[in-house]
Amino acid sequence: MQHKKWLFMSGTLILLLLLAMYIHLTSGAFAMTTPEVIKTLLRIESTAQFDLVIFDFRLPRIITAALVGMGLAMVGVVLQGITKNALADPGIIGINAGAGCAIVIFMFFFQVELVNVEINSLLKILIVPLFGFVGGAIAAAIILAISYKQGRMDMQKLILTGIAINTGFSAITLFWSLKMDEGDYQAAAIWMNGSIYNSNWYFVSAMLPWLIILGIYIYRKAYLLDYFQLEEETVLSLGISLEKEKVKLLLASVGLVSACVSVSGSIGFIGLMAPHIARQLVGIHHRYMMPVSLFIGAILLVFSDYIAKTVFSPVELSVGIVVSLVGIPYFLYLLVKSKG
Repeated sequence: MQHKKWLFMSGTLILLLLLAMYIHLTSGAFAMTTPEVIKTLLRIESTAQFDLVIFDFRLPRIITAALVGMGLAMVGVVLQGITKNALADPGIIGINAGAGCAIVIFMFFFQVELVNVEINSLLKILIVPLFGFVGGAIAAAIILAISYKQGRMDMQKLILTGIAINTGFSAITLFWSLKMDEGDYQAAAIWMNGSIYNSNWYFVSAMLPWLIILGIYIYRKAYLLDYFQLEEETVLSLGISLEKEKVKLLLASVGLVSACVSVSGSIGFIGLMAPHIARQLVGIHHRYMMPVSLFIGAILLVFSDYIAKTVFSPVELSVGIVVSLVGIPYFLYLLVKSKG
């Protein structure tokens, strides 16, 4: 019964994602009809103008939004499973901030603009996720070092330490961004607020290997997240190396966050909302819940980017701001609900 429900929900969400991508693809300052889009995609009577709009501007942006949404949603599932805390999120516990801080420092020293990317910047763009991983790993290491108590991870300490780390790395990020010249600072500020409006295929190439490799690894370990919901003594009695598996999953999550942050900046709340919605739809078993959460994360970010692009046109909002406008009330709702 649960498998059938999962198939139905997955199919429905895939259709919703395709609908969101279609609406995003056909909307904007340069409007396109459905036949024109289909002909361009299938290479039937395509024109240089349509090719430019679809393949150079809109399609890489839509795919980037979907991939980032999936990556952040998967990390949210992992963090909520590891900590047994429904309010855990990569942005809230400091991993986003650590990765973002390292990337801003990289932008400062190597003069990389993640908003306007030139062809000769490809190598630098491919390296950016590595720097993000280093920053995220440093944040995770500090969190783990403080939250370990008598050989075990204290989840309350982990959340509180994460909040402090988030604040600290955000301050360091601001410091380095203020040392940039005016043009670089403006580009960094746009990126830090969460932006995918100028995404291109280089961004997709930079993050896709991380998402595929680490995504497969995390999904293969999804069954462990079910066990983590039990008492620790019970999990240990099953022969599972509890702390080692938690660290492995946390490092894989850091890699995913780093790949996402490197192309989109810091976008919060997707990792908070998507797992909650998925849990309501298909239940608590992570092998079912995780794929549904991925689709929800992709839908949320694609729709948010569509709103950012169109609602205040010709002015374009940061997608991070749009997500926050939805995410903050949702976070407060969950906080009140958890107290109740």
